[in-house]
Formats: sequence, structure tokens, C-alpha cells
Amino acid sequence: MRSLIPTAIPAPLARYAHGIELPAGSRIIRTSGQLGIAADGTVPQSMAGQVAICFDNILHILAEGGMGVQDICHISAWLTERGDLPGYMAARDAFLRTCNVLPASTLLLVAGFSRPEFKVEIEVMAARVQEDAASRFADLHPAGPDPLVDIGLRPDQRAL
Repeated sequence: MRSLIPTAIPAPLARYAHGIELPAGSRIIRTSGQLGIAADGTVPQSMAGQVAICFDNILHILAEGGMGVQDICHISAWLTERGDLPGYMAARDAFLRTCNVLPASTLLLVAGFSRPEFKVEIEVMAARVQEDAASRFADLHPAGPDPLVDIGLRPDQRAL
């Protein structure tokens, strides 16, 4: 995996990348949105408690598929309160603290969820680069002219 953080656009607002590139042959896990509901069915009243459960549930799902936090390539989160943004962002950044390749991230404010006590929902996509795919990663972008530029399907970035 490779984080994409172009210098031609503003830097990300926190610990994430604007995009991520996955090499061909990667194995992918996509989670459903996780709500702050514990295994015993309880829902903490605090946003921080719900976020902790969401991320813990995500770790269990990834472990079931033989992956972990370092394999996350995208996080999407939905919050009901603008005032919870700093707390969520700090929790997300702490959750990603061991990631060498930063994932892409989307964060939205919504009116609510299926039950009024839920304050946050988080889902991720993770990818594990297989050994044979890792060796092909460098070949995905060979040096030289871009054939899509030559046939008019991609703007010529060299002219910018």
C-alpha cells in the first residue's frame, strides 16, 4: 500500500492520507459500519466510549480475517454532533498511531442513526498485500510516457 498525499493540494487535516494505492493481488476486508454497542448489548452514553467500542469491534473483525490496524486503507465515520469532532479525530489518530502507511479517511456529520443513543458509526476497508503482489507493486507505475495521456484519456500532467 502507498499513501497518496500530493503536495499540490492542502495537507490532510489529521493523521490520514488523501488517497491510498493498493497493488493488484491485495486481499481486501470491508467492514460494515460499527456502532458503539458492546458485546453485552450496552451502549455507553459518552461519544468516547462508543468510539472505543467501534474501534475495538473493528479490530476483532480484522483479526478474524488475519489482518490488523496496519492493514487499514480507508476509514469512514459518521457523527451526530459537531462538538464531538475533536474527540473522534484524536481517537482515530491514536487508533492509527502504529500505521506506517496512513489510510484515506472520510468524516461526515449526520442527523442520527437507527437508535437515538448511537452517536458514531465507523467502518473500514483493509488490504493485505500478498507476497507476490508486493513484488509487482513497483511495476504498476513503470517509468516513461503514460499511454493514457497519449490517447487522450488522461490530462498530460507534465504540462501542468
